[in-house]
Amino acid sequence: MRAGEAVFAASRYPLGTVDLDSLKRGLADAPALRPVGRVLAVTGLAVRVTLPGARVGDVVMIARRGSSLPAEVVGFDRGEVIVMPLGDLTGVGPDDSVESTGEALRVGAGDHLLGRVLDGLGRPVDGGGPLEAATTVPVDRDAPPALGRRAIDQSIATGVRVIDALLTLGVGQRVGLFAGSGVGKSTLLGAIARGTTADVVVVSLVGERGREVSEFLDRSLGLEARERSVVVVATSDAPALERLRAAQVATAAAEHFRDQGKSVMLLVDSVTRVARAQREVGLAAGEPPARRGYPPSVFAMLPRLLERTGQGERGSITAIYTVLVEGGDMDEPIADEVRGILDGHIVLEREIAARGTYPAVDVPASLSRVMDTVVSAEHRAAAAVVRTLISAYESKRDLIALGAYAKGSDPVADRAIAAHDDIQKFLKQAPDERPELDATLEELQRLSRR
Repeated sequence: MRAGEAVFAASRYPLGTVDLDSLKRGLADAPALRPVGRVLAVTGLAVRVTLPGARVGDVVMIARRGSSLPAEVVGFDRGEVIVMPLGDLTGVGPDDSVESTGEALRVGAGDHLLGRVLDGLGRPVDGGGPLEAATTVPVDRDAPPALGRRAIDQSIATGVRVIDALLTLGVGQRVGLFAGSGVGKSTLLGAIARGTTADVVVVSLVGERGREVSEFLDRSLGLEARERSVVVVATSDAPALERLRAAQVATAAAEHFRDQGKSVMLLVDSVTRVARAQREVGLAAGEPPARRGYPPSVFAMLPRLLERTGQGERGSITAIYTVLVEGGDMDEPIADEVRGILDGHIVLEREIAARGTYPAVDVPASLSRVMDTVVSAEHRAAAAVVRTLISAYESKRDLIALGAYAKGSDPVADRAIAAHDDIQKFLKQAPDERPELDATLEELQRLSRR
């Protein structure tokens, strides 16, 4: 109890002047008391404090020199509370007071978010003025119950030919976009944001360079798409906990629109950096490193985050999560874990990009697990033919380049060579090109008959 509140209680109820019932009613009307503690130590990224009644996930305020610093409880150790800052630790000192808010992080949700750019804690950073939220939602919440999800039985257009034709996505599908750095992930996400038929687009940029954020907003996303989008940004210099929360804030915003019955496209770039942020939090809280330095909490966090999207009882969240693949290693821990959780994977290949084909999608290595249930029989058959031709050409690419392939030795390869130029023209797409879905499917049928 703080000093002022103690005086308030004593002066209002002098001993021996009021009966027990009156005292109970008075205490019920009195202001709620929040636990107060103090800073004990700062070790690396973590702050150790004493704070009675603290709970994991609670937001606390550290009264450092000059201003208050928000932080979050992430663990306990021998009676001490471990908190991670949601800002810069500069100015924090021993014996600074710590006060608990008594609740987990919440953010505003509603149509007022459309067209806005938020930081990882849901605060506006676009200079457009404060947000006036009529309702707030928790940043971290449980996924919808498995039996409460509707089936995925309808396709959604992305405006990207190679995806709409050969890797068709369904409304409410969750897919991973696997690629190394500099292969065109952000450009492809921008094309999807501009070309998708979803009602609302929510974008989360986690761990990006500050320069890339403005470029994505101005070039990749564009003004028209931005008006129906919510963008959540936590750059590489943001605290680890803010980078982690950025993906959750974006997911919470998408969930709000889904609960209104809308079709939402959620784009997260990248889930690898979210996992790295969780690794920093886990290691600072004292977790032991496990798979390639990632503590167990990372592999508990990933399904909890990714399962929140998908079909709901009313609306849907179609989600695309980018995954950074180090040196093309699709079996590294985060890539392997994410691929097992999601409903498909799109692989971008550096060699394809080097040949000047953008988007650099490796069609044979990519898969949409719901495509067969959301497209017509004609579309499915034509896509299977074109995928076969692409695979046949790639299997003979070295022989063809050396001039060692003998025409007539493989009828499928002969057909693939004859159709190669037309297929490559079909797969290429300029960043500002927005093909109509009907025209894409007509061209796919023509290619399948080559």
